[in-house]
Amino acid sequence: MPIKIEMPKLSDTMEEGTVVRWLKKEGEEVEIGDIIAEIETDKATMEMEAFDEGTLSSISVPEGGRAPVGSVIAILLEDGESTDDSTAAPTPAAKTPAAIAAPVAAPVAAPVAAPVAAPTATNDGGRLKVSPLARKIAAAEGIDLSTVTGTGPGGRIVKTDLSGAAASAPAAATPAPVAAPTPAKAAPVPLSPVASGEDKRVELSSMRKIIAGRLLLSKTTIPHFYLHLEVDAAPLMELRKQINAQSEASHGNKYSVNDFVVKALINASVAVPEANASFNGDHIVQFAHVGISVAIAVEDGLVTPVVKNAEQKSLLQISKEIKEMAVRARDKKLMPNEFDGGTVTISNLGAWGIESFDAIVNPPQAAILSVGGIIEKPVVKDGVIVPGLRMNLGVSCDHRVVDGAVAAKFLGEIKRLIENPALMLV
Repeated sequence: MPIKIEMPKLSDTMEEGTVVRWLKKEGEEVEIGDIIAEIETDKATMEMEAFDEGTLSSISVPEGGRAPVGSVIAILLEDGESTDDSTAAPTPAAKTPAAIAAPVAAPVAAPVAAPVAAPTATNDGGRLKVSPLARKIAAAEGIDLSTVTGTGPGGRIVKTDLSGAAASAPAAATPAPVAAPTPAKAAPVPLSPVASGEDKRVELSSMRKIIAGRLLLSKTTIPHFYLHLEVDAAPLMELRKQINAQSEASHGNKYSVNDFVVKALINASVAVPEANASFNGDHIVQFAHVGISVAIAVEDGLVTPVVKNAEQKSLLQISKEIKEMAVRARDKKLMPNEFDGGTVTISNLGAWGIESFDAIVNPPQAAILSVGGIIEKPVVKDGVIVPGLRMNLGVSCDHRVVDGAVAAKFLGEIKRLIENPALMLV
């Protein structure tokens, strides 16, 4: 019987998905294990694998369309079944991108001879049983199906029965002459939204909807407070220069400033466990391990994959893992479980020239570190104005979990490690 392909639940928070691309088309054969579509979830774009084999008979949710989890998005027919056997239910919940279309009168055109369909009835008037794929091949090659013996279930004609069958398509009929169509007046080319001064409607992707919902929840239910301080980044930059010179001659990994700041955040989360925590109704959970959620900007928003059990990893492991996650995040290849287990978040906008900012807490976590760029500026040392490299750090906290003194201790520990970076390597 027809197999319903349903919108899969690819993450624990997914309620609907968007079909980004169909990798199989209607009429194509599908084998178990084939990747048939790319589905955008609330966290990433993932490949959907086939768990059955047959012919993709119909697609009910087109590319760009959205559908709730569990709804039918396509129908798969086993060999020997026809479209008449399909019991696909309509999918009114599926949504396609909004479009504005101007009605245009259809011009009168001369008839064109259509290909003659291969006969689908037996000589005695009975109805031939033909699989969808065999019917498609027969129509393309002009094979008279009434001359083919079916070997499928109940005598149904399948693909293998067409091998060696002779083409017998009759010549196309010459169309009768008709009056030439009256040329229609060309419709004016619509102006772009910018040229016409019209607003542009941008539909929310699954990812953007989740971002909107989570940030609204955070700002309306979590009492935020913010702390900032400036750190001396010169020692960190000098150590980074030395390490990168050595690493290029060995394993080849190049450390970023963010790698060191992440390491400082990990160590500070161990030293101040009150900040590595979460509010849970009538109690607070202090996490046994540190999971660093790293904010990565992608085309459609922001994702936060997690470096899990980060306190057990070396600076080299952390650096390589973040680089690899960033590449897969931009290619939309992250898996849903890579977003689980975060206990504290880091957001770094230094690469965009931002000196300082206040980040929004990433629930259910209690703290997020905001990192600005390293700025060359005059500083006072021992009463003398000298050149310096300074970096602004900020921490946003859930006041239900973290008090001001604890947050100050937490941020102060990060500052101490950045200004004494060799401590992170022991």
